[in-house]
Amino acid sequence: MALVVFLRGVNVGGHRTFRPSVLARELSEYDVVNVGAAGTFVVRRPGQRTKFRAALLSKLPFETKVAMCDGRDLLRLEKENLFGTQPCAPDVVRFVSILSKAGAVRASLPVSFPAEGQWLVRLMACEGQFVFGMYRRHMKTIGYLGQIDKLYGAPATTRNWNTVVAIVRILKGQGATR
Repeated sequence: MALVVFLRGVNVGGHRTFRPSVLARELSEYDVVNVGAAGTFVVRRPGQRTKFRAALLSKLPFETKVAMCDGRDLLRLEKENLFGTQPCAPDVVRFVSILSKAGAVRASLPVSFPAEGQWLVRLMACEGQFVFGMYRRHMKTIGYLGQIDKLYGAPATTRNWNTVVAIVRILKGQGATR
């Protein structure tokens, strides 16, 4: 089964920049497909996870946290679709944060940041290493997304739900073919 890789905090604000498409080509023996510019990859022939992880880290020009999951986990999440079919407001984005390991702490959900006033980040559900929520487009949002690490006791990296849908298309063979 394919492996899905999420790099944390890359190509954001001019920090830890690299070209994900070049990295995917350099890891071609694993049949890596790049998804966007945020360090998200579908690895179609990962082989042994530890060997792939070492190859990935050796090609990166900087250190970063890496979260990985089996493709079948994302296929299941897309099928369950915890967000439902209702559209959300134009200033609201649905997201999934991927914990680098399943959080040892189980937070009582839902939880909103800030705790008082209009929420900027709302966490709705957690399933294994996946935390589901919504955020409002606002300058302070990134700081509140950082609270997920503290809440679950593990580094997390966040992706828009649309990115998860794109990954699922690749996993199903509907996109990014070579």
